Amino acid sequence: MKQKYYLVFLFCLIILTGKAQIGGESTYQFLELTNSARIAALGGNQIAISDSTDLNLPYHNPASLHKSMENKVLVNYVNYMADINYGYASFAHSFDSIGNFAVGIHYINYGKFDEATEFGQLTGSTFKAAEYAFHFIYSNKYKRLNYGAAIKPILSTFESYQSFGIAADFGLSIASKSKYTNVSLVARNVGSQITTYYDNGSYEKIPFNLQAGISRRLKHAPINLALNMQYLNHWDLGTAEPSETDENMDFFEREEGFGKQIMRHLIFGFEILPSENFTLRAGYNYQRREELKFNDKASMVGMSAGFGLKIKRFRLDYAISQFHLAGSSNLFSLAINLNNNL
Repeated sequence: MKQKYYLVFLFCLIILTGKAQIGGESTYQFLELTNSARIAALGGNQIAISDSTDLNLPYHNPASLHKSMENKVLVNYVNYMADINYGYASFAHSFDSIGNFAVGIHYINYGKFDEATEFGQLTGSTFKAAEYAFHFIYSNKYKRLNYGAAIKPILSTFESYQSFGIAADFGLSIASKSKYTNVSLVARNVGSQITTYYDNGSYEKIPFNLQAGISRRLKHAPINLALNMQYLNHWDLGTAEPSETDENMDFFEREEGFGKQIMRHLIFGFEILPSENFTLRAGYNYQRREELKFNDKASMVGMSAGFGLKIKRFRLDYAISQFHLAGSSNLFSLAINLNNNL
């Protein structure tokens, strides 16, 4: 019966935040990319996964940082598209009287570009583009309630243009008494630019994302189920918000039904655990599928899969995520336990 209350609570969050609409583009979009092969396999975003040994989880929900992650090192690499690659590295440590801490760096490298004039003539020079976010994460707990926060200084560089920013994540997570069910709430990327890319430039928004999630470990089967609800601060993810200069406002009226609008907020994932050291995973992201499919040829866009393998001190995760008919993305995660009590 208590599990039903969790679901009703999460559904109400969608309804209460359902009056806002997406309002244009934002900067520092790389903050929305997952580095974790595990999370990528589960649809690209999950905040309620309960696993006290996976250092990837605090990236998505700082309340997931657990004492059992102490002295673990994590390195992620993502082979994205069009020669773009990104990754994440992190280390965690705990103090009995204070709480749990982790530091990390998230980067994305857009590759090398040939410089050209405004007339398209190559100059013979090249330039690079990259963005970085440093993570300082803290967590603690009170009975069954876990809470955490992350501060993220941001540096974005495109050729000679640079921007600095600051963002923060805040997370809450509570487990049922049986520990089979976990419910989480996260406010991600709360912050703003500190400096713009050029003098007297306009300050741009960063991708704030209010999320709620629930995970459930089946009592009599080795299966984990996960459901994530994203962008609860924006209701209409399928239609661009009209600007004040648009004359034909009817063009922007929503065409999708209520059910499809709900689906855009949901990400589904599940894990099958044949053994303690091997896991199979799969996920489905409806919003990604609708945004990136090519006309009616959706193929496997929006779907993802992967596996996890534990060998003594090492934990290896792999995922493949289908973004478009033109290609997919491969993600690798490697974690090493530095503790001596193994």
